[in-house]
Amino acid sequence: MLKLAALLLTAALPAGCQTANSIPTKSNQVSVTGLAASAIAGDMASRFAEYVSASPTRTLKINKDTSEYAGALEAALKGWGYLVVTDRKTAEDPKPMELAWSIDNSDGQVLAQLATSSVTLARAYIPTTSGATPASPLSIMRRN
Repeated sequence: MLKLAALLLTAALPAGCQTANSIPTKSNQVSVTGLAASAIAGDMASRFAEYVSASPTRTLKINKDTSEYAGALEAALKGWGYLVVTDRKTAEDPKPMELAWSIDNSDGQVLAQLATSSVTLARAYIPTTSGATPASPLSIMRRN
């Protein structure tokens, strides 16, 4: 029991050290492809548009990535009216909003995350042959 408490304390301490302006970086530890990538990207992009709609900028800067999920996410964000750039020099907006994403595997589920300096959205999904099904409610963390 004492080992479990020590393990939980060790895991909780770094979680409290995140600064208000830091956003997680893309980890892409799991490969999500095909219909699952499109379904997850589409859902996350629609939720992002819903919760970040008051932002004055419609230009998003994301790290360049060649994975199928990154392509699906970029297409989904463009479908919601965002201009997605991977090189700041090509952005017409003088200060695009930085968007970080991650997608990780845990116990047969996929955890997708989108983060800006002011909000992080996360949701777990169960990949299926016909796409992906949300396995959790949307988690929203706002930062001031």
